[in-house]
Amino acid sequence: MHVHLTDDLKFRKSSYSTTAQECVEVADLPEGAAMRDTQNREDGHLAFPASEWAILLGVARREL
Repeated sequence: MHVHLTDDLKFRKSSYSTTAQECVEVADLPEGAAMRDTQNREDGHLAFPASEWAILLGVARREL
């Protein structure tokens, strides 16, 4: 398990976010991505390996 400090990550608003109330931010990791809730940044983030991130994006694209 890799630990990434939130301060070291460069988060950006996800292109899949819809409104100011439903925003998530993503950051690139060397081998995957991290995601956090814009309104609750202090709660930390979830990190995904590249294979799981690709599956998550595939599902999100089908739901749009």
